[in-house]
This record gives sequence, structure tokens and C-alpha cells, in this order.
Amino acid sequence: MNLSFVSGPSEQHRLILVLFCSACLIFFDHKLNSFESVRGYLQSMVSPLQYLANTPNQLMTWASENITTREKLVEQNQNFKVEQLRLREQIMQLAMLKQENARLRQLLASPVRQEIKKMVAEILSVNSDPYSHQVLINRGANDGVYEGQPVLDANGVVGQILHVGATSSRVILITDVTHAVPVRVSRNGTRLVSSGTGRIDRLVQNHVPHSSDIQKGDLLVTSGLGGKYPEGYPVAEVTVVRQDESRPFAMVYSKPIAQIDRLRYLLLLWPEQQSPFAPAPKVESPVKEEQSNARS
Repeated sequence: MNLSFVSGPSEQHRLILVLFCSACLIFFDHKLNSFESVRGYLQSMVSPLQYLANTPNQLMTWASENITTREKLVEQNQNFKVEQLRLREQIMQLAMLKQENARLRQLLASPVRQEIKKMVAEILSVNSDPYSHQVLINRGANDGVYEGQPVLDANGVVGQILHVGATSSRVILITDVTHAVPVRVSRNGTRLVSSGTGRIDRLVQNHVPHSSDIQKGDLLVTSGLGGKYPEGYPVAEVTVVRQDESRPFAMVYSKPIAQIDRLRYLLLLWPEQQSPFAPAPKVESPVKEEQSNARS
């Protein structure tokens, strides 16, 4: 039997059937998510084909990145060396900034009382005269600095303000031969006076009786007498105690707690009554005072 001329569904009917089936599949997939698992299986089956189709592109990319000329390699090497030098220079700057930041943090974390204002200053220059221990700082009258103001570093007392300018001031160090600071022994409260000797590593305590209880290693702190330095700040550590009965007084030497030879940043202190931020007290004139007394 010859089936060459057997007639079947027309192309229009086939198209309509396919469109109807497609619409049904879309409806069920959208409303019921019936083909979610089937889609996952199909994606897994197609993935190897996708990787295979992308292989030529990956090979070309790998070749362009790894197959280079000698001149290009030399140029890249030079660029890397220049970049390395630049990064090393930045590392050195960061190390210096880190040290300065650590010093500033030590200054701000020093045992300063809450009622005392403080300000960080930087040393501009050091006096070249070996017999005069003075430094110049970048704070002046515009910042509220005043003569006789106490100056510290992160470890202890450094000195006091000697002269004040508009934007800078001169500090006399505790090691200067003309400087003296009242102190007391932290262990027992014995009062002394520490004077400079002209050496950055030595202070002398004059007129110390032989009966005074002073030992090597005692910590000397400010006594608060004289009104220059607040009480309780470290000044020096006793290094030598010689009691020679042939002399009227004992010989007592000490070493400053502050690192006099390594000063970079200093801390200025304002007592509450000397705070640059506090308003000046009102002073009534004598004429008004007499008038008020007469009225009363």
C-alpha cells in the first residue's frame, strides 16, 4: 500500500496545536512552578556545553595575559621597581607618623588632673649655647601662653615658659644652671629644691641635711610650693647620695625623668585660674568701691 499521498493535519492546525501547548506550559510553569526542578536538570545538562563553548575565549584571554614579549617584561619590571621604591618611602613616612602619634598619645594620656587645661606644643629650635638649656616652641600669647607656665613631656617636668611671643615662646629647661624647682621625695614627703647643673642628665639637691631620709632610686615629684608647678608631677630620680660628715650638707644628685635630649613635643599646663579659655575676673575700681561704701 502506497502512503505517499496520505493526507494529515494541515500546517495551520499543527501551528495552532504547538501554540496551545506552549501557552499551557507557560501557564502551569508561572502559576504552579511545576517545571522548576525540570529547569534545574536541564541547566545542569547544558552547563558542560556552555563551558565548552566558552573555552576558546578563555584560551585567547590566557594567551594574551601570559604570552608577552621580553621588552614588555623589562618595562613591567622597571615599573615594579619604581613602585616598590615609592611604597618604601611611604612606609618610612608612616613609621615616622606612627612614632609621632604614639608620642602625642602618651602626652594626652599623661597623668594630668582634670581641672588643668593642657595643650601640645612642638619644639622649633634648640639654643646652641651649651651653657644655656632653652628651647623655642610654636605656641605663644595668641594661644594663651604666659610666663612661668609649667611645661612637661610624656614622662615628667621639662621646665617653664621664660619669654612669650605672639606665636612662639622660649622654655627654660630644669637642667639650666639658673633654674630650680621645689620637689619632695615621693616615698616620705621630704622637701628639697632641685637645681640645674648645666648637664642634661643631672640635677643637684642643695642644702640637704645629713639626717634627711633620702635613698638612691627615690622619685622626686613637684611639691606645689612656689605656685609654678602643680603638685605631684615627676621631676627626677635620685642617683647619688653622699653623706660626708666633713661637709655641712649631704651631696644628692638626681637624673631628670623627662628625656631632655630627645624632646620633640611638649605639654603646656594651665591651672584652672590661669586657663586661657576662662573669662577674666571683673575688677571693681576703688572710686566705685568708695562710693558704694559711702552709700551704705
